[in-house]
Amino acid sequence: MPARVLVYSATAGYRHDSIEASIDALRSRASSTDFEFDFTEDKSLFTDEHPAKYDAIVFLNNSGIVLNDTGKAALQNYLNLGGNFVGIHCAADALRDTPFFGEQIGAYFDYHPPLQESVVEVVDNLHPSTAGLPARWRVLDEMYNFQSDPRAMFDHGTPHPIAWCQERGADVQQGCVAGRSWYTGLGHTVEIWGDELFLRHVLGGIMGALACKTTRAYNKEGKVGNPPTEV
Repeated sequence: MPARVLVYSATAGYRHDSIEASIDALRSRASSTDFEFDFTEDKSLFTDEHPAKYDAIVFLNNSGIVLNDTGKAALQNYLNLGGNFVGIHCAADALRDTPFFGEQIGAYFDYHPPLQESVVEVVDNLHPSTAGLPARWRVLDEMYNFQSDPRAMFDHGTPHPIAWCQERGADVQQGCVAGRSWYTGLGHTVEIWGDELFLRHVLGGIMGALACKTTRAYNKEGKVGNPPTEV
């Protein structure tokens, strides 16, 4: 049974022009993965029941306060039950009033210099999100600076991280099951969503999060996720 992934792209502040392109890109590649996507901007779906259908939740270029108190509590509950989390680009500028979300992202956005071609140094090529990337990856995108160093919570290579993962989501409450978290600061432009290396990076990030096997698609004891079909 494929893993099921909910992609949430609601905005309450700046809205990226690339959101529609990113949805199209992910949808077009679903058949080449072992997971399937559902897309929404409906915050009312964040209840204890609806997220429980998914093996991972992706926050895609969100901004501002995109969940009400009920939705925030539902997201925390989902993560406490072993749900996996992925954040992309401007997701680091969402839910700044919600400390557990900041911990799950790893760091909140601070500012960025002008759009420019930059070199991303791959310090760990063993993760699915970096496997196959060149050691020095040239990309045209916004290079985020963050309000804190995510390595304060977990080890992540050399200075100025732009993408990272957490083996155990940092916001999960004591005594609960921790899934994984993965974040990339890349994903600003429409054009980058047509870049095969970048899409490999994003899809690999989702794969890496799902690989912890805390959810039903991979673990019959999982408390959230897409349950395998009985035969």
